[in-house]
Amino acid sequence: MTTNPEGIFALSAQQIRKSFGSKEILHGINLDVKKGEHIAIIGPSGSGKSTFIRCLNLLESPNHGTIDVCGERIFDAAEKISAKSVRALRKRVGMVFQSFNLFATHTALENVSLAQRLVLDRSRTESEARSEELLERVGLKNHMHKHPSQLSGGQQQRVAIARSLALDPEVILFDEPTSAIDPEMRLEVLSVMKELAQGGMTMLTVTHEIEFAKEAADRVMFLSDGESLATGPAAEILTDPTNERLRRFVNALSGVI
Repeated sequence: MTTNPEGIFALSAQQIRKSFGSKEILHGINLDVKKGEHIAIIGPSGSGKSTFIRCLNLLESPNHGTIDVCGERIFDAAEKISAKSVRALRKRVGMVFQSFNLFATHTALENVSLAQRLVLDRSRTESEARSEELLERVGLKNHMHKHPSQLSGGQQQRVAIARSLALDPEVILFDEPTSAIDPEMRLEVLSVMKELAQGGMTMLTVTHEIEFAKEAADRVMFLSDGESLATGPAAEILTDPTNERLRRFVNALSGVI
């Protein structure tokens, strides 16, 4: 369910451009995301999907454009941004990566608790209570004292999702969260993500999982060669795409010639 009180978006990115050297990867991307909305970002390899979503968390600094979170200007490429502002943004806009980035020497419980103590200054008791609650939510109650090496790829990614949720973000970004997981394990991760979307979490997901996008996303954005070529309701845009480039992409993923 999406809401947009007083016209304020949970996340608004305008005219985002990003270059690496002389090569421009993103050519002025615009996206407004309502509170509780789930946007799936799709497109061929090299289209700029991951670069765009990394820009939204300032893991990559855009060369041009602005980013607002809940109506507050967080980033303007025309102005110098401080490290303090970057940290403040990452509290509000969480990120789940392709790789799990868990601490190998820490248990699942410790991985989820540590960031809360460092970033939110929660006590050990408070952070562990919140971690237990979240690990149960992602189906890992019986695995919270295991180390990453004792968990499957799907379980590790669910720990990473719990870790992101633990910071109480207003938006979560997912960068191809199932790409490093065995096919039979990816369904458990997608199931957790569907539940988050249905529960009203504001989410942006870079994905090649077309059926997941149809079922779980409110809207889809299609990127190709650093440009947004189509944006619209997920079921509509993926079932009967009017953009020819998008049609070829969807047909290729579906095995249609």
